[in-house]
Amino acid sequence: MPTYLQLVQQVEHALRIGYLSVGDQLPKVRDVVASLAVNPNTVLKAYRELENKGLTVGRPGQGTFIEATLSQVALPELTKLRRSLTSWVATADAAGLDDDGIGALVASVVRDYRERRDGSRTRDGVADDESEGVA
Repeated sequence: MPTYLQLVQQVEHALRIGYLSVGDQLPKVRDVVASLAVNPNTVLKAYRELENKGLTVGRPGQGTFIEATLSQVALPELTKLRRSLTSWVATADAAGLDDDGIGALVASVVRDYRERRDGSRTRDGVADDESEGVA
């Protein structure tokens, strides 16, 4: 995956988990370049992509700031979900799964869940089983 997309995904991830919020400033391009040893154009491309997605806004002479968030869950609910997931990860770890195994299992379950959920809908948004038996 291209480096600029990795940077975009990191910012999106931070937005989803509430680490970044509206008004926060992203690191200046030169600071990212210095800490990650990447080309300045790579960082600029990532910041442009975030701006195109409507997530950030560049302010000349000031920097790049978060303008929108991806977090769909309020902080108390996110905290509760995090506790539950931490417990699940501890159980998976005790069962012998390593980090890659845990990640693969979670990705598989999410994919299966989405396929079942999306597969149970018709084009007009009515669940398949809701339309059965209707004349």
